[in-house]
Amino acid sequence: MAKLTGPQRRRLPNSAFAQPAQRKYPINDRSHARNALSRVSQHGSPSQKARVRAAVRRRYPGIKQGR
Repeated sequence: MAKLTGPQRRRLPNSAFAQPAQRKYPINDRSHARNALSRVSQHGSPSQKARVRAAVRRRYPGIKQGR
């Protein structure tokens, strides 16, 4: 996964996050999108999981998503 530093993360637009209001789960590239899916599956609530999966599916339709 590409390194995302604090300053780089702050410069990302809200649209680069699966949860833009909280600026959680960056999905600015494919590797971060896969990582967001992994993290939310480990630590997210069912509603967070649904939102992150939907955001990743919209932005990167080719990424396989586990359940």
